[in-house]
Amino acid sequence: MNKIAKTLILTAAAAALSLSAVSEASADSWRRHHNNDALVGGAVGLATGLIVGSAIANSNQPRYYYDEPRYAEPVYEPEYDAPVYRAPPPRYYQPVRAGLEPWTPQWQRYCSYRYRSFDPGTGTFIGNDGREHFCTAG
Repeated sequence: MNKIAKTLILTAAAAALSLSAVSEASADSWRRHHNNDALVGGAVGLATGLIVGSAIANSNQPRYYYDEPRYAEPVYEPEYDAPVYRAPPPRYYQPVRAGLEPWTPQWQRYCSYRYRSFDPGTGTFIGNDGREHFCTAG
């Protein structure tokens, strides 16, 4: 049975029992005790309000069901075989050989342009490792 229907049936039963109890109690001593009527009516109203309020509060709560997923990812299948782009293989070029003989003016010019630490007297330069290397043009 639905939870809302159960709550409504229980609320109606509680209201009926409360009203019947109030009517029997007040019918016997209506003329003698007038001061308890307001308290009984307030208690009945409070009880009914609490029951109806809890029924309304419970019916508006979101329900979380962990048994079944509500959303499933669709399986993607392409309608056609799309062409796949393949980049051409890289081209490697052989470095240009200067073919300069050591100790010629062209060799000294090449090495001094290429290495800032080039020493024309010894023909060496200081590499990244901190050691001296002989300049080879080519």
